[in-house]
Amino acid sequence: MAAQSDNPKAVDLDPQETQEWRDALAGVVDKEGAERAHFLIEDLIEQAREQGIDIPYSANTEYINTIPADQQPKYPGNPDLELKIHNYIRWNAMAMVVRANKHTNVGGHIASFASAAALYDVGFSHFWHAPSDNHGGDLIFFQGHAVPGVYARAFMLGRLTPEQMENFRQEVDGKGISSYPHPWLMPDFWQFPTVSMGLGPIQAIYHARFMKYLASRGLIDAAKTEQRKVWAFLGDGETDEVESLGAIGMAGREQLDNLIFVINCNLQRLDGPVRGNGKIIQELEAEFRGAGWNVVKLIWGTHWDALFARDKKGILKKRMMECVDGEYQTFKAKNGAYVREHFFNTPELKELVADWTDDEIWNLNRGGHDLFKIFSAYDRAIKHKGQPTLILAKTIKGFGMGDAGEAMNISHQAKKMDLDQIRRFRDRFALPVPDDKLGELPFLTFDEGSPEQTYLREHRLALGGFLPQRRRKAAPLVVPPLTTFDALLKASGTGRELSTTMAIVRIMNMLLKDKQVGQHIVPIVPDESRTFGMEGMFRAVGIWNQEGQKYVPEDHDQLMFYKESKTGQVLQEGINEAGAMSDWIAAATAYSVHNVQMIPFYICYSMFGLQRTMDLAWAAGDQRCRGFLVGGTAGRTTLNGEGLQHEDGHSLILSNLIPNCVSYDPTFQYEVAVIVQDGLRRMYQEQEDIFYYLTVMNENYEHPEMPAGVEQDILKGMYLFKKGAVASGKKAAPRVQLLGSGTIFREVIAAAELLKQDWGVDADLWGCPSFNELARNGNDVQRWNLLNPAEKPKLSHVENCLNDTRGPVVAATDYIRLFADQIRPFVNRRYVTLGTDGFGRSDTREKLRHFFEVDRRWITLAALKALADDGEIDRSKVAEAILKYGIDTNKPNPMSV
Repeated sequence: MAAQSDNPKAVDLDPQETQEWRDALAGVVDKEGAERAHFLIEDLIEQAREQGIDIPYSANTEYINTIPADQQPKYPGNPDLELKIHNYIRWNAMAMVVRANKHTNVGGHIASFASAAALYDVGFSHFWHAPSDNHGGDLIFFQGHAVPGVYARAFMLGRLTPEQMENFRQEVDGKGISSYPHPWLMPDFWQFPTVSMGLGPIQAIYHARFMKYLASRGLIDAAKTEQRKVWAFLGDGETDEVESLGAIGMAGREQLDNLIFVINCNLQRLDGPVRGNGKIIQELEAEFRGAGWNVVKLIWGTHWDALFARDKKGILKKRMMECVDGEYQTFKAKNGAYVREHFFNTPELKELVADWTDDEIWNLNRGGHDLFKIFSAYDRAIKHKGQPTLILAKTIKGFGMGDAGEAMNISHQAKKMDLDQIRRFRDRFALPVPDDKLGELPFLTFDEGSPEQTYLREHRLALGGFLPQRRRKAAPLVVPPLTTFDALLKASGTGRELSTTMAIVRIMNMLLKDKQVGQHIVPIVPDESRTFGMEGMFRAVGIWNQEGQKYVPEDHDQLMFYKESKTGQVLQEGINEAGAMSDWIAAATAYSVHNVQMIPFYICYSMFGLQRTMDLAWAAGDQRCRGFLVGGTAGRTTLNGEGLQHEDGHSLILSNLIPNCVSYDPTFQYEVAVIVQDGLRRMYQEQEDIFYYLTVMNENYEHPEMPAGVEQDILKGMYLFKKGAVASGKKAAPRVQLLGSGTIFREVIAAAELLKQDWGVDADLWGCPSFNELARNGNDVQRWNLLNPAEKPKLSHVENCLNDTRGPVVAATDYIRLFADQIRPFVNRRYVTLGTDGFGRSDTREKLRHFFEVDRRWITLAALKALADDGEIDRSKVAEAILKYGIDTNKPNPMSV
């Protein structure tokens, strides 16, 4: 027996036997087909492993097309006409960017679309359905940097005007079009914002799965859903973003055969090669195959087919495997003679192309620029069942740009071209632009009724209409009135303590039982259901799993057992906030994407919500999401025992950065009920393009009854919770205005008692569930007053609330001071804010609140100091309070430790 080698392919000890095995395999393929050959190979591998032979799995195939030339389907279109059309589109895309930069410096990208033009053209012409009576419509996540080509096609279809094209990236005057896909700015055109790299891929995956969720629950037509595909276009450099590949395992596990990734492998990222010393296509093939995807490699174009037919020894494929991406990039930045010398670099390889001219060698095309090869790959992808499909399309960045950037490291930043470069571009694509018009870069169109214009329109009409397009509204929902939540508007009762987390879960359970909106509720949680008291939903409505539950759960004999179901409503994402957020986005845009309104409640640790997924949250604002984000265990001092990385003191600052996010920090269950009910009305009845962020706590305490008539003030962000005592017949006592939100409002209430009992100071108590909404209102009023100087000035809600009060104002929250400090311009007197600036830490709530200086004693001290500064009390009272409450004057600033 021969000694084993570490690499069995290194030495062939019996070439004759090897050839016999090869001949046998070729005979099976010839007589019984590829599937039979595949079965036999897999069976042999399995037998070998059973006999102890170590055969590691290899997820890579050779560096050639997955679909051989003889297996390509017949091309259904007119390729000559299509090439002419897409040459016009190339020109218009380039012209739009270059023209926009003649007199401005607004930027733009030419090279990305130049590499992907054919990939988009084949999709638009033959595959991508618009919503229609017969089809729900495909979802296309466009590569953000390639949008000039999408605009160019829309222009040629009459959807955009020359003025809009002329004003690319110049939107302020209302004449231009967006730099990238932005539904907020172009609400009838773009569906998905994708230019923040990595967000398109992960959202596409969860949209594909959510489509199956809706179908299995009977909320959209399951038969039509089978036809619909989610296409995500991304660059090979973009796959280095963790979000790009972070969820591909889920897509494979869930067998999302309605999902197609097309990775434009032009081998370049923004500054240089993606993998100069390696092969990004081979790397991605292995990653996706290992994750359970069907992978189609689209590497070489039709012009290579003749060379493959000539090569009987496999030397061409061997050479293709030898070359690294840095070399492939260089080949396409040079010329045919260079390729002959450096690619065909052996006598045998040179013999393959001995009768070819340098121009013929230069015209050896890549698969991502070949209509026939692209159609074959797309056709294979839409027909594949049981797996998501990845198409790896090899292209050239800046294709057609010549020395203005073709295959050059500088190509991504190219936004200008000189006259000679424009002339060469025109000549390369045979465009009808005379020399004397080249400098004008005219936009090209086809005459009405011309074969090209007719072809362009008829192919889109056959696929249901124009793309991209976006639906703004769906049928409104009948929202339950506030009286539905009457139980939460009343006091919880003596000794009955509960948290605002329990309140939001109770509201969700009420909504799930509601006949009008119940089926539209989507509870989403990232593996913390029991933390938030949501485990009761497992049995009540089930956790959605398209395969149901194939096992008997360990806790099946318990009341709240772990129940998975094909018709379940809960989306339980595991330890995966980015996935849960993508779930929420898919549900929050269902009104637009699927014409059905869904009401998602995504509950997470507040510290691991917006902070961890802020890029997705910003994208949610862009795409006009509607739904509820709930930050649980919120506040820097509420989650005792967990420590620095768990304690949130700033998520409400983050939420306020998103213009259409409405955020609240409620203290009591009645506030939660009022806010949620009004949010339902605004989002699902009135169909405002807003979403809500609510912070809720896990601290249990008694809840009072809602004061009469405060509903609208709660929504505005500030209401009178309790007015302090009024002196009768005596000199009025010193008075302060105390403001608070969330759990710290209870400390504010306690501080009012200390002020009265210990110091004879009266306090009016103001609940401020949204300093964010108060600040927005105040800024809006200030702006109106600025622009209307002749009119009677308006007052902000804060000013209206405090107008008939006296005394300094003190605000305390469980968030950094900046949160409450936002309303300072609208408090027309002394204003003191307390907050939890600094790193969190682990301890009891009481100690944490003293450490961060937001407990009742610190609030009392701040109020006394403000009164002393106003001359209302003697400063000695402040010193007395420091001694009385045992406050260490040498205590370090919590911001500094």
